[in-house]
Order: sequence, then structure tokens, then C-alpha cells
Amino acid sequence: MMQPITLKVYGDPKGQPRPKAFSRGGHAAVYDPGTAEAWKSQIAMAAKEEGVVGLMLDIPLRVEIHAFFKRPKSHFRSGKNAHLLKSAAPQLNTSKPDFDNIGKAACDALTHLGVWKDDAQVVDGRVVKKFSDGMAITIITINEISL
Repeated sequence: MMQPITLKVYGDPKGQPRPKAFSRGGHAAVYDPGTAEAWKSQIAMAAKEEGVVGLMLDIPLRVEIHAFFKRPKSHFRSGKNAHLLKSAAPQLNTSKPDFDNIGKAACDALTHLGVWKDDAQVVDGRVVKKFSDGMAITIITINEISL
């Protein structure tokens, strides 16, 4: 049984964008907007720090992603109490990016880094979006599935 792998990825979590199509000169083409590339680079740094780049796991895996977003200013009171949360400030983040796009971006990055052979090996997973009272951070935990 493998030891769990935990990656701490700093920065705003980003979702994998949908491919965009365009036509130029009568020829159609598709491109990736690349809006998640900076966050994927942060995932790469975390994977390098943990020494899991090129690990090439070839077993069924569970991936849990806990994405903590920095709170918007509208969640805080004003004036001398600007450091305090409003009583109606939510704990869970129901805004963009979508949870499935966060998971897709993270798993694609980890596949590209060779942490596992293919992200099809991820047979169980969870993405939780919450607000952080501090900095934006994402905790990615990878575990072997034992039946």
C-alpha cells in the first residue's frame, strides 16, 4: 500500500477551460485558451517539492481536492470592522470555476507531470470548494484504492 501523497498548491485555483474553435481563411481550428496554465505551473512546483514528478503510478487511485479561495471584499464588514466577516458570509464557494473543471485541470497537470500513467486510473474523487480566511491554497491528496 502506498503512502498518501499530499500537494499544497498556492494561488487561486483555476478550472480547465473548454477548447475554443475558430475559422480563418475557410479552415477550422481548435485551441486551448490556456487560462489555467499559471495554476498548473503551481501544481508542478508542488509536485516537484514532494518528489512525485515521473513517479508513473500504475494503480487505481482516489484524488481529493480541497480548493480554498480567497474571500472577496464583499464578505467583510466596512470601516473599523473591515477585518471581520459579515454574519451572512458563506463558507462554501458556489461561484466559478466549476468543481469538475478544477478536478480536470489538476488531473491533467498531474498526468502531464508523470505522477501517474493516465488520469483514467483515478476511479474515485472529490472536489470541495471553500473560502479561506487567509491565502488561496489547494490541497490535493492522492491515495491508492484498496478493495
